[in-house]
Amino acid sequence: MRSETGFDPDLYKRFPTKEERPAEEVEELKRIWCAPKGLEYLTAVNNNYVGIYYVGGAFLFFILAGVLALLMRTQLALPLNGFLDEETYNQIFTMHGSVMMFLFAVPAVEALGILLLPQMLAARDLPFPRLSAYAFWAYFIGGLAFFCSLFFGLAPSGGWFMYPPLTSSAYSPGINADFWLLGIGFIEISAIAGAIEIIVGVLKTRAPGMSLDKLPVFAWSMLVFAAMIVIGFPSIILCTLLLELERALNWPFFDALRGGDPLLWQHLFWFFGHPDVYIIFLPAAGITSMIIPTVAQRPLVGHNLVVLAIIATGFISFGVWVHHMFTTGLPAISTSFFSAASMAVSVPAGLQVFAWIATLAAGKIRWTAPAYFAIGGLVVFVMGGLTGVMLAMVPFDWVTHDTYFVVAHFHYVLIGGMVFPLLAGFYYWAPMMSKRRLSERLGKVAFWLIFVGMHVTFLVMHLTGLMGMPRRVWTYPDIGWTLPNQISTIGSFMIGAGVLVIVIDLVRNFRFSTGEGAGNVYNAGTLEWLPTELYSTRSIPVIKSRYPLWDDSNLSKDVEDGRYFLPNSATGERETIVTSPINAEPQYLQRMPGPSWFHFGAALFTAGFFLLLTVKLYALAVLNGLAAIVCIVRWVWANDLPMKQASADIGAGIRVPTYSSGPRSHSWWAMIVLLTVTGMIFAMMCFSYIFIWSSQAAHWPAPPPLSALWACGALASVALGCAVFGVRLYRSTPVGAMALVGVAVIALAAELWISTASWRGGGLTPELNSHDALIAMFLAWDMVFATISTLMALYLVARWWAGLLVRERPATMESVGLFTAYAAAQALLALLLTRAFPLAV
Repeated sequence: MRSETGFDPDLYKRFPTKEERPAEEVEELKRIWCAPKGLEYLTAVNNNYVGIYYVGGAFLFFILAGVLALLMRTQLALPLNGFLDEETYNQIFTMHGSVMMFLFAVPAVEALGILLLPQMLAARDLPFPRLSAYAFWAYFIGGLAFFCSLFFGLAPSGGWFMYPPLTSSAYSPGINADFWLLGIGFIEISAIAGAIEIIVGVLKTRAPGMSLDKLPVFAWSMLVFAAMIVIGFPSIILCTLLLELERALNWPFFDALRGGDPLLWQHLFWFFGHPDVYIIFLPAAGITSMIIPTVAQRPLVGHNLVVLAIIATGFISFGVWVHHMFTTGLPAISTSFFSAASMAVSVPAGLQVFAWIATLAAGKIRWTAPAYFAIGGLVVFVMGGLTGVMLAMVPFDWVTHDTYFVVAHFHYVLIGGMVFPLLAGFYYWAPMMSKRRLSERLGKVAFWLIFVGMHVTFLVMHLTGLMGMPRRVWTYPDIGWTLPNQISTIGSFMIGAGVLVIVIDLVRNFRFSTGEGAGNVYNAGTLEWLPTELYSTRSIPVIKSRYPLWDDSNLSKDVEDGRYFLPNSATGERETIVTSPINAEPQYLQRMPGPSWFHFGAALFTAGFFLLLTVKLYALAVLNGLAAIVCIVRWVWANDLPMKQASADIGAGIRVPTYSSGPRSHSWWAMIVLLTVTGMIFAMMCFSYIFIWSSQAAHWPAPPPLSALWACGALASVALGCAVFGVRLYRSTPVGAMALVGVAVIALAAELWISTASWRGGGLTPELNSHDALIAMFLAWDMVFATISTLMALYLVARWWAGLLVRERPATMESVGLFTAYAAAQALLALLLTRAFPLAV
């Protein structure tokens, strides 16, 4: 009986094989997946190196943000203290929150995913190694530039939430706010690149037989985490873009005097901001769900319910953003709905907590350093969750909103729900990648310092808030708040001492290993503890359970002896098996790119582009942007080149293709995820248009004549049809398909020209009112997509000129066609909204 993919599951019975594998296969794998030397470390794309870079970079930003927190607590230790002046404090406060949220929390868990998922899924690597490396370098270079603005007095001072109108050019002149807007927007693009890698990697590069019901909980949590980034992060990209346009071009999106609305920022920001808490929590919960079974030496109780709870948390979290806005004068029905949703999101989180407790109760706890951090984090997180339910009640929120009670709450949630599990993960997985394990003694010392310091710092803050102390103040009068603030300051330095102990432990004991590390010292049951080298495992096993190392005592030896899939390099290049998304059945062999300077150059020049825009060196910014485009084109040029053989033996006589396209292809999935991101940005733009219209309907200008709508709609429809039909025609005539894509691009450009001309003919003045600014926003957005579609069409021409556009390899055309079709559909929807929506109501 054959499966949905055409793969015969009975072939799994051939494994493990019995024949001995030649020793030279291992040497060949080591040659192909060799370690970098010297400057080659900058070009490395292997997940071991990129993951370590990523984790190290995120931990560096954690330490830097922690130092800023100690400076703030020193300032607040005494009333009317002069340790920091007001502007410096506000810059440090803004940088602390921004670095913790944008440069530590999300990148840290994304880094763990890139580091651990290939081993946990028994893949050679994730499907886009250069994209992972690009995401890291873009994040690290941009993050360092953003943080260093603090030393030049250029750091933003509007808070990590950057509420307008206080951050508009009228109240925040200079380029300080621009560093935040362009820097954070750029860094979030890096996060989205990592999310695309994780989604496609989890769905398409699992070990054969690892169906979704056998997927480790950490992999589930990373999948939901990445999906939430794709849905939630576009809103922060849009709101930072809108505020930067308002500051740079005077387009009034948030200026109430010209029809804008500062509440639009809050809606867009918190649509990202509150799900971001769960974006951070879910991978940390996944870490806990991996460590707790090992601590208890028994499978996780309620595995399926925990997975459903992770999915439910991700879904419900997008319905709670308005609880940050209960005091803004919302209608009662809105506050009631979002209050209920804010309470409901605690249910799936509570389910996971009970599953962890039940697992610990069913086993025998081994009190190792990972156990201390995991269980201690559980205690802290539950305490934070309880105060979260209190804040979900609207009357209580009215009393404590913007007080130190809220500060205490979210630090309990974030430190208990993310930092403690992350530190547990450090101690738990260090033996996998280090020749020496971290010190159990130092780990426990660090735990007690951080755990006790956590409560000393933040437990008393609940009282400080109930006593009326507002948050976000740089000093305060001597009216009874001095003692609790001094206690909090003492506790913060205890936390700092605990982190210092961990740094000392890492310096003393962490020694990165390109081969097997200290080993499975905690007797875990999941695949990341198989013997590995830079090529991951010697062979890729068939998975039959959730804890294969516990259920098959011979698995490690059989994998190391090459008795499973892909025991060698079947094509002489880097490669991994691509599997079906549900049942993980082998579909084809993916050739993987190796080290390159082009992704590093692309990251460097992209960071330079945004940085130079910030300091208003526009000519140099354009040059950097062009250099980044050249690097990206050269980076992707070799991705669709023919291989020497059409199929390959992946073990036991099983042959699979070495190329695929359409929904089976990993590149098709990546493009769909990317278009989902752009679609969410467009959806947020539409929301912004309708939100502003809802308060300005009486003054909303009439659109240009409908004749422009019909002409532009016809051109956008032609572009959509040509793009779709071009993809379908490619296998018959690549040149004809390329010509159709060219027609689609020309039709898009003509639609944009006519639309812009008709609006300008009607007196479009973006600086005058919010309506015209929103129209200009849609036109500019369509121009971006028309430009990218044009560059893609030129890329197709270049490949045709080089003789690389052949009907047997349609993946490049599929990506270009999908993007162009999306651009056309988006232009059509923008037309209907901006020209027909006011008439329809």
